[in-house]
Amino acid sequence: MLKRAFDLAVSLLLLVLSAPFLLIIAVAIKLDSPGPVFYRATRIGQGGEPFKLYKFRSMVSDADKQGPGITTAGDSRITRVGAVLRRTKLDELPQVLNI
Repeated sequence: MLKRAFDLAVSLLLLVLSAPFLLIIAVAIKLDSPGPVFYRATRIGQGGEPFKLYKFRSMVSDADKQGPGITTAGDSRITRVGAVLRRTKLDELPQVLNI
């Protein structure tokens, strides 16, 4: 219980400190391409329980309908901002919410 409280406190602190940076990323995604800022996927977590995984969207909306499930070098479904986010791994930042 104490570890969970510590994890939540640290996550909340990091979220507050990173909020301006996250907002800049969100605005860049919205300006670059239409669609939602976040990509959501259901994953299987601890104990086999499903949970929602959140990432910044790095591909065009409905990318799964426009091509194969695996991305390749030069994939046209990856947005300009998305390419930078993937290269720097910043698209993974919202996963802090899953802690």
